[in-house]
Amino acid sequence: MKGDRVEIVVDTGGAPLTYQVTATRAGRRVETSIGRGVVEVAEVTRGGTVVRTARFMASRVLALVEHPVPRNPAPPGPDGSLRPAPQPTGEV
Repeated sequence: MKGDRVEIVVDTGGAPLTYQVTATRAGRRVETSIGRGVVEVAEVTRGGTVVRTARFMASRVLALVEHPVPRNPAPPGPDGSLRPAPQPTGEV
């Protein structure tokens, strides 16, 4: 979904570097796969076509953090807050 992103922190021998792969358009998603010593993060269209790919040696990856966009945000309460409205208890 647009806005989903994956943050990858890589050890370069000196200071660690941070890379981000983000779903840039509606309908795209970010997929992560790990295999054969390689971490691959790809932005993919609805049809499964890979738009861009980032590959890293698994032994050099320090952290891999997925940041999903909230799918169904809660509707605002009657006072405009994001907390749900209190439910009546039925007691008089």
